[in-house]
Amino acid sequence: MFSPVFTDLWLSPYAQGEVLHSDDAFVLTVNPDLSEDTPVMVLETLDGKVSVALTPEMAAAAGLKPGESLSEASFRRHLEQAGIALHGADYLFAYLDEDKSALLRETTADGVRQLTAQDEEVFAAFEASASEQDRDDASVELDHWLVFGAFEDGRLVCAASMYPWDDSTVADLGVLTLPSSRGKGHARRVVRAICRHAAGQGYESQYRCQLDNDASTALAKSAGLTLFGKWDVVSTESESESED
Repeated sequence: MFSPVFTDLWLSPYAQGEVLHSDDAFVLTVNPDLSEDTPVMVLETLDGKVSVALTPEMAAAAGLKPGESLSEASFRRHLEQAGIALHGADYLFAYLDEDKSALLRETTADGVRQLTAQDEEVFAAFEASASEQDRDDASVELDHWLVFGAFEDGRLVCAASMYPWDDSTVADLGVLTLPSSRGKGHARRVVRAICRHAAGQGYESQYRCQLDNDASTALAKSAGLTLFGKWDVVSTESESESED
C-alpha cells in the first residue's frame, strides 16, 4: 500500500467542496480551497477512476452546473468549448510501504553523497555541462530542501533534488544526469539515496514525469517506485487567456 500521508494529499482535493457528479468512473467536485496555481486538477488512478476538482470560478467559466449529467468526456468538452486547456498529464510515482522498508535497510552507494552549499562550484560546473532544456525539465537546484549527487572520476555527473510539496511531508523529486554518463545506473543510485534520506526525515517521496518520457518512466520503476496515477492541471496559458 501507499502511505496514507501520500494518498490523503492526492485524494483529499476531490473530496472537499460541492460534488457536481459522482459515480464509479468519474467524480467532479467544485473546491473553493484549491490553489491559484492549480484551479483545475484531474487525477486518474490505476483503477481507471477519474477525479476532477476545480474552483467555482473555473466551473462557471466552463459552464458546469449542479444537476447536469456528466462524464469525463462531457467534462472535457466543456473545457474545450470554454477554451480551457490542460497542461498535459504527468505520471505520478511513489514508494509502496514494503518497498520503502527495503529502501531504508540499504546503505548509500559508493560515489553518491548529499550535496550542500559548499558544493556550489561543483554544481555550477555540472549545470554548465547540461543543456538548458535538460535543466528546465529536471528542475534540480542546489538550494532545494535536499540534494544528492553521484560522482564519476571526481566529477559530478548526476544530481537529484527535492522540495516539500504544498508544505506537506511529501517531497517532490527531480533528477538530472549528464548525457555522457547516462545508462550507468547513476540516476537509480542517486534517486534511491535521496529517497532513503528523505524517508529517514519522515518524508514520503514522489516522482513525476510526462507520459511520453520513456527514460524517466523507466528510471522511476528501476528505482523501486510504483505508479500511483496520472495527474493533470490547467495550462497556465489557457488560464491567462480566460482571464483576458
